[in-house]
Amino acid sequence: MKMASDWICAPRLYEVTKNYFPSYQTFEHPLKLVTVVDSKGTRAPSLGSNASSRSSSMSVLADPLLQTTLDAALDPLSQFAKQEQDIIDPLTQMASEYESFKKVKSKIRDKESLDVGEDTLNWSSRRLTILNKFTTSEKLSISTSFLTTSTSSQLGPDTIKVQTVVSDKVKFRLEQLDDFEDGSVRHMMDLNQQEYIQRIEQLNHELVQSWHNDQRVKALKIAIQCSKILADTSVLSFYPSQFVLITDILDIFGKLVYDRLKQKSTSGPESMRQANADSARDTCQNWFFKIASIRELLPRLYVEMAILKCYEFLNESYDDALLRLTKALRGIGDPLVAVYARCYLVRTGVLLHTPNKTYIYQNFKDFLYIYQTIFSGAIRSELNRQRVDMSYYLALYGPALNFILEALVHKNNLYNEEILKDVQMIKNNGTILMAILHAFQPEFIAAHAFEFVNILSASTEGISKSQLFKALGVSMSTCSPLCESKQAFLLEVFKTINTFTDPNEYIISVESWAQYIATNMPISEVNRFLGEIHTRISISKTVCEKHHQQLRNILDKVLQYQKNIELLLVQEHFLVYLDLFQKESLKVEACKHILDIYKRNGSDSTNDPIVINALMYIGKILNDYVNALTVEDERRQISNLICSFIRKVHFGIDFEKQLSFYVEARGTFSNLDSVYNTLVHSVNKLAMETCQIVQYKHSRKTLSFVKACVAFCFITIPSITSIQQQMDLYLLSGQVALVNNCLGQADACFEEALNLIPELQNTIDIDGKSRTMDSYLISFLNNMLATLVLVPDSPDQGVLYLLRLLLDVIQKYSFAQESGRANIYLNALDMLYVQSLESFPYHIPGVISNDDLYGHDPKFLGEVNNLCAFVVEEILRCLSQLGSIQQYKLQATLSMELLVRIVRYADLSKEQIYLLALNLGLLALKHESVMEPKYIVRVLKSLEDYYKILQNIYPSQASYLQQIILRLQSK
Repeated sequence: MKMASDWICAPRLYEVTKNYFPSYQTFEHPLKLVTVVDSKGTRAPSLGSNASSRSSSMSVLADPLLQTTLDAALDPLSQFAKQEQDIIDPLTQMASEYESFKKVKSKIRDKESLDVGEDTLNWSSRRLTILNKFTTSEKLSISTSFLTTSTSSQLGPDTIKVQTVVSDKVKFRLEQLDDFEDGSVRHMMDLNQQEYIQRIEQLNHELVQSWHNDQRVKALKIAIQCSKILADTSVLSFYPSQFVLITDILDIFGKLVYDRLKQKSTSGPESMRQANADSARDTCQNWFFKIASIRELLPRLYVEMAILKCYEFLNESYDDALLRLTKALRGIGDPLVAVYARCYLVRTGVLLHTPNKTYIYQNFKDFLYIYQTIFSGAIRSELNRQRVDMSYYLALYGPALNFILEALVHKNNLYNEEILKDVQMIKNNGTILMAILHAFQPEFIAAHAFEFVNILSASTEGISKSQLFKALGVSMSTCSPLCESKQAFLLEVFKTINTFTDPNEYIISVESWAQYIATNMPISEVNRFLGEIHTRISISKTVCEKHHQQLRNILDKVLQYQKNIELLLVQEHFLVYLDLFQKESLKVEACKHILDIYKRNGSDSTNDPIVINALMYIGKILNDYVNALTVEDERRQISNLICSFIRKVHFGIDFEKQLSFYVEARGTFSNLDSVYNTLVHSVNKLAMETCQIVQYKHSRKTLSFVKACVAFCFITIPSITSIQQQMDLYLLSGQVALVNNCLGQADACFEEALNLIPELQNTIDIDGKSRTMDSYLISFLNNMLATLVLVPDSPDQGVLYLLRLLLDVIQKYSFAQESGRANIYLNALDMLYVQSLESFPYHIPGVISNDDLYGHDPKFLGEVNNLCAFVVEEILRCLSQLGSIQQYKLQATLSMELLVRIVRYADLSKEQIYLLALNLGLLALKHESVMEPKYIVRVLKSLEDYYKILQNIYPSQASYLQQIILRLQSK
């Protein structure tokens, strides 16, 4: 196919009308899932409420987010989840032998959580904390007779038969006791912590298995030997974790005994209930007799405490048993072993829900009575032997003592005053004071704030004062004293804190007071607080690096609880505080947090120069941190924070000051493309706001300002790395310049955007997949062509210079598919036809476009026709290339697209134009089989509609169109 050079654009002699889509009111989303109930009562999910509402059957609308509405057949994610549920986890198969043990253990924890609820007495929430905190690298040992390969350990369910004769059962149990004599106990030495825990877990499993195999004596023996382990303090630092591991086993043993008795008392018919209850009582009494016969004190007490709840079957008071056990615990000599034994008694007692807390208070009083033995010579000698510091040793008492006190004061302030009075009479009371500060309600501590300060200040050996004042600060942060006492109280506190000469103790103690000061004190006090920290800590770089986490916590608390972030930023010592973060990475994290708080909690806009300078300083730290090695995610995070700050800076109608700020920001944040992107958008917005204020009628001053804005953008855009972003911003800036009647600046922006096209990469990686840039470039040039319609020709460049440049650069770009180039040419043909009209369909106020500039001059129309001929020739070349590579579907589709444009834009009376249109239609019909169904039918229908419009107003053109339609329909 050849194209004649005598292309002539046909005039538009008809009015363009807009056909709107028909609309109707609806009450549900058309894709909302509904349940249709037919006449048979069956339900079927369907999509489209309008369709269902028109049916005769009743529709029941369901919530699309409800689980019952989601059908696995419709939801692929639900289907996958269902398949995963059917697959057995191989780890579960490997651990099947521990299944019964885990069930019992989980039942105990669930029961414990159910009993005590979400309050502070939930022991299960403390377990992991203790196990993670109290660890050791020393070698451990364990003594037991149940982790050997002896015959007794191999007894299984096949060995133990249900004995029908009482004498046989007694005989068998006597044989078991013979097997479990103390002489069979073996000692496992030199175990590391992990191996030790594994052995304890094996004992746990062995106990459960023995119980289920009807080996009650063996289960009891395991519980006894486990209790003996709690007398071992050879590794003091591990004792709290050892206590947790062993008492887990005792909890399971107690649960097994209780459930067995409960089942025995409630089983059988109603007529046998009383007999069963009597039998359960006898069995329970037998258990307590067995336990009472244990020779050693510690296992006897622990095992009885484990089954303490079984007193329910003896119809005896819990209180008597609790007080008796409390007195019996006085026989334990080691104070550390004793306090944890008392903790276990309180633990089991809390689960009984007895309202009487006398036994708890008595346990605490007994601990106070023996407290001074902690500082005895024997204990100090043992500490020296194990190389354990006294302060660390005292910290070992914390978990047990904390739980005892919390149980005592839980929902009850009856003993608070008396405890506080008793503690004041004790020397070296730091450990007890620490437990009190953790256990007592903050309201009580706040009511006795000054008294607590005096007591803590007078404390001597034991827990350091820095730890005590830290605990006091934590408590006071949630509940502060009365308003008139807050300032005086803070002064009293810092009288002691300021006496700490060791920077380590100082920073530890002040850390917890940041929240109290930020919440209750004026901003001047916060500023003074930060200044004092800087003065005390900045003298040593080592201290700053060592306590960077405490310094960061202080900063976070101040930022979180200070309501006015702008007021904080203008304080003298706030930015100075950042210098305490010696490592660059730590300072950057702190700066990111500050900007994030400002983004979320700061005011919507600010024009305070001090606030702006502070944020600029913080942002510059982040900008300077970014380099070529910075990961993309962190670069994006920093950019978002700085961009958010830039958007909040607003000087009202002082546009020149606003532009000066953007100029300063451009020089400050030179490493971040996203910030430059934001600055260009902000300056363009500033120019448009100016245009709106003057209503498109610029004065000399406003026109100069807008030109300065465009110049800012023109200078800034080349600094951005991404060619795609540069093209978008050049186009946007050119459009802003055009709207403001800055024609020279607009031409420069459009020209730069077009010159970047050859540099645009052909592909881009998105989520690890390579995607072509054809679709982006087509979209970009469509926007450009729509803009160029309004751009008047420069007298220095010639007719349609920018369009000629566009057509030239796309020939240099390598498209992934030739159809991309053809689509751009088709859109360029649309733009050229608009240029041939006497009046353009849209205009910009104040801008004289080519329709007014040339006044439909024949020479201008000749240039337009020549360009149309050139564009059509290029499209035909693209069609030929598509045919050579057998892309027949694309070739046929583009042929129909060009046919429609020729029919609408060109004069069909020219023979070559007419033949070209006809041949394009025949080419499309030739490959109709590979095209979208009914596509050609729809095109022909649109040509028929166009013929009906032309036959009355342009009969000569209509006759040629009719011949083309008839020829194509006949094929």
